[in-house]
Amino acid sequence: MSGLLDILNSPMGKQLISGAAAQTGQSTDQTGSVLSMALPVLMGAMKKNAATPEGAQGLMGALSGKHDGSILDNLSGLLGGGVDESVMNDGAGILGHVLGGKQAQVESALSAKSGMDAGSVATILKVAAPILMGYLGKQTRQQNINDSNGIGNLLGGLMGGNQQQSLIESFLDSDGDGSILDDVAAMALGGKKGGIGGLLGGLFGK
Repeated sequence: MSGLLDILNSPMGKQLISGAAAQTGQSTDQTGSVLSMALPVLMGAMKKNAATPEGAQGLMGALSGKHDGSILDNLSGLLGGGVDESVMNDGAGILGHVLGGKQAQVESALSAKSGMDAGSVATILKVAAPILMGYLGKQTRQQNINDSNGIGNLLGGLMGGNQQQSLIESFLDSDGDGSILDDVAAMALGGKKGGIGGLLGGLFGK
C-alpha cells in the first residue's frame, strides 16, 4: 500500500497528523495510528461507492468541483490554529455520504483498536476526510481521470493489493462483529498479517 504510506509519510500527511492531533489533544503517535487504519477504510468505502455509475458520477463531480485539491494549497494555515468549523462540517458530510449507516460502527471499531475515545476518532475522521478528498481531486486532475474506471483504479492503486481491498470491502459489508477490522488493523499497525504492517509500524514506532 505504498500509495497510502506515501500520503502519511509526505509533508501533507505529517501536517494532517499533527493538525488532527492538535484538534483532539491526542498524541501524534496515536493520531497517526488511527489515520493509518481509517484512510484505507475510507478509500475502500469510496471505491465501493464508485463501483456504481451514479456513485462514480457523484464522486467525479465532487472531485472536479469543491474537492479539486485547492484545500492542499494552504494546509499549514488550515491546520495551524485549529480547524475551521466549515471544514469540520464538510468532513462530517463526506463521512455521512461515504460510510452511511456504517459510520458509528467504523468509529467505534477504530476507537476499540486504537484505545482512543470514539469522540476523538470522529474528530480525526472529520479533519482527514476533506484533505483526503482534496488529495484525490488533485490526483484526478494530474492524471486526467474522467471516468469511473479511472477513479476506481486510482483508489485501488492507493489501497494496494486485491487482498487488502477485499478485506476492507468485507469489513464495510460486515455484520458488525468487527473481525475483518482485526485483519485491517493488524496490517495497519504492524501485526502478523504482512502488507503495510512493518512499514507503518516503523513509521509510528509500533
